Amino acid sequence: MARFRYYVASSADGYIADERDNLDWLLEVEFDGQEESMSSFLAEVGALVMGADTYGWLLAHADGDWPYADLPTWVFTHRELAAFPGANLTFIRGDVSEWVDDIAEDAGGKDVWVVGGGSVAGQFVDGGFLDELIHFTVPVVLGGGKPLFALRGTARLAEISHTDHGRGVHETRYDIVRPAPARPDS
Repeated sequence: MARFRYYVASSADGYIADERDNLDWLLEVEFDGQEESMSSFLAEVGALVMGADTYGWLLAHADGDWPYADLPTWVFTHRELAAFPGANLTFIRGDVSEWVDDIAEDAGGKDVWVVGGGSVAGQFVDGGFLDELIHFTVPVVLGGGKPLFALRGTARLAEISHTDHGRGVHETRYDIVRPAPARPDS
């Protein structure tokens, strides 16, 4: 079964974009192992899922070709969006629970990258579908913006590994801890 993994960078104060949806603070950062980390991660990914705001940012900032080649990309949206030429896109509405099996199947035995944003990632956590968080903390404080997660509940994390990439960038991998299923009354 495909694992749903949120591979993401945030500011030290937990924002993935500033208040104007700007990522310049992130795009200016180069750190040791950056390309290797992304290449290794993408080799394990068979499909992507994201929200409309993340897709819109990619649509506005992709230079030339769709950056994710032929990977099936599922976009949660409540509005009409233009299709990026050459991208393998599926626009969907509804609760993540309605689509998780289809997305996993589309990954073809590989993992699913929950690209973001924080609202979509939060819905996967709240639904019990997010398996792993791969979080890069960047040494900048934004003071506001788009949060790493928008949750209705609480999520517990179990650290898998921690890597210092230099220049103050830290990668921490976590398993998302799910509560034990309720036991039937005896």
